[in-house]
Amino acid sequence: MFDKILIANRGEIACRVIKTCRKLGIKTVAVYSDADDGALHMRMADEAIHIGPPQAAESYLVIDKIVDACKRSGAQAVHPGYGFLSENRKFSEALAKAGIAFIGPNPEAIFAMGDKIESKKLAKKAGVSTVPGYLGAIKDGKEAIKIARDIGYPVMIKASAGGGGKGMRIARSDSEVEQGFSSATNEAKNSFGDDRVFIEKYVEEPRHIEIQVLGDKHGNVIYLGERECSIQRRHQKVVEEAPSPFLDAKTRKAMGEQAVALSKTVGYDSAGTVEFIVGPDKKFYFLEMNTRLQVEHPVTELITGVDLVEQMIRVAAGEKLTIAQKDVKLNGWAIEARIYAEDPYRGFLPSTGRLVRWSTAEESAAIRNDTGVVEGSEISMFYDPMISKLCGYGKTREEATAALAGALDETWISGIGHNVNFLSAVLAHPRFQAGRLSTNFIAEEWPAGFAGAVLPPARRNGLIAAAVLLQLRADRRAGHISGKLGLPEKQTPAEWVVALGSAGGGREEHVVSIDETAGGIDVKLDGKGKAIKVRTDWRPGDAFLRAEIDGVKVVARVASRVEGFRITHGGAELDVAVRTPRAAELARLMPEKVAPDMSKFLLCPMPGLVVSINVAEGEPVKAGQALAVVEAMKMENVLRAERDGTVRKINAKKGDSLAVDQVILEFA
Repeated sequence: MFDKILIANRGEIACRVIKTCRKLGIKTVAVYSDADDGALHMRMADEAIHIGPPQAAESYLVIDKIVDACKRSGAQAVHPGYGFLSENRKFSEALAKAGIAFIGPNPEAIFAMGDKIESKKLAKKAGVSTVPGYLGAIKDGKEAIKIARDIGYPVMIKASAGGGGKGMRIARSDSEVEQGFSSATNEAKNSFGDDRVFIEKYVEEPRHIEIQVLGDKHGNVIYLGERECSIQRRHQKVVEEAPSPFLDAKTRKAMGEQAVALSKTVGYDSAGTVEFIVGPDKKFYFLEMNTRLQVEHPVTELITGVDLVEQMIRVAAGEKLTIAQKDVKLNGWAIEARIYAEDPYRGFLPSTGRLVRWSTAEESAAIRNDTGVVEGSEISMFYDPMISKLCGYGKTREEATAALAGALDETWISGIGHNVNFLSAVLAHPRFQAGRLSTNFIAEEWPAGFAGAVLPPARRNGLIAAAVLLQLRADRRAGHISGKLGLPEKQTPAEWVVALGSAGGGREEHVVSIDETAGGIDVKLDGKGKAIKVRTDWRPGDAFLRAEIDGVKVVARVASRVEGFRITHGGAELDVAVRTPRAAELARLMPEKVAPDMSKFLLCPMPGLVVSINVAEGEPVKAGQALAVVEAMKMENVLRAERDGTVRKINAKKGDSLAVDQVILEFA
């Protein structure tokens, strides 16, 4: 067994590997760029070595720097995590030449299966069912259009060395192929140092289901069940689970055996994943093989009890697998939600900045939290914007969903945009709960973008009632502040008006009557139905409301506003103001602030780098025309015209680093 391992990665996966190394008594070496100086993975490791500037192409992707760090630290092996150099054959070979073990598959397997084009050719040759497509080199956009026409629209343009949604585009027309080919090759080059792409038929209504395999250097290969990864946005997985709610035992066995056969063909000797597209008829097609640890590996670990990082280390050290196929049992259900620094209310645009607040539910038998950040960490524009992988576990899918939903309700993030509310909305969606998934789920259920979850009426009314109690206790506390003028004590009115929405009264009002009881209040809304019973020990200043509302336990995030509270629960945000009838009457007279008209400006939607400006001053443009391309967090974002117009002035140029809402160009 190794004495010291270097982790050639950053963030949560570096921290994850360090945890297993500690368990095994192995010392660890972290590497870090300028942007990661002081990061959590650097502080967790036994030692840390600086490897260059923030740009990955000048630090984490430079093979010589990683090999040099190994020599300087005396590390005997390298765990690459995922992304960066994890599927780079040259990196594996460079380590072998330096006498350093690579904790991953052999170079031949990386070459055969890690390259998406070569793996498809090999799978075809081996008789594995594959999606129709063109696997040769494509020289330019015109050739890409010809190939796409031959295959038939829609098509998928995909980076050969890709992963994590980088360098992928769906195209349904010639113009989309031309633009998609350009963006995919650029993203592939920037993320993986390899600009090759291929084109294949895009299967409508597909499920993305993958098989986890594990092999050793003695010819043994097993599979550890499947993961359903169909909840995706822009081909980036968002929610994953194990097992799949769709597969039956027969299909699972067939997919697993095919994955093992494919792995044995190339002598696969580490943890890896064989990905399949599965149609509604349960027919499956080989998609690709990831010759590395997957981001979503925790759900497999939770239902099998197998530490995949430990197995990778043991296999790399030459040990035989101690687990046979008959030993693999799937126990319970696990669901993972990826918490990202992005703004779902603005089209999921990346969000960067200081993580001022970051907390979530405590880890337990039902909750696992893989993270690489702490309060005060900087979410940089240079890397993937992941904050955490939060997992819920239970005996059933319903229990796992409830555990994860509860943990999301207990999550507190401030300082940056985040997708926690969106994740809660996904888990609460009837289609998700029924297991009716496809990779189009998000696009179909939120076609106009995400504007917040809609709570069931009973739960929403319960939170409205809880807001009355919050206001009551806040008023009582304010009434006991010392040093005030000796005015008569404020009397608590028996009737209140609750306004939801803006400070000017909002779109919705309820007249409520209250009856105070021990530990809470009973609230009747609009004089209708039974009183809602709210019981809680919440006090002003508490960040979370933990209450029983009509006997049901509820956790909600509470933030004080200028007037009232913002209550966040189940993916919904309620801005609630609780007023006396007279105060409500006056509030209705207040004017509402109208947002300025910005339709004549193209604003930068996120902090990023201008890749190109595609128009000139004085040029007429049509709705949908590409105006500019901005790169943020390794993804290219094409900014298009919302309507016909003429460009009056251009305020940015290629290479400019822009802040959010900075003006790129103006229209006449």
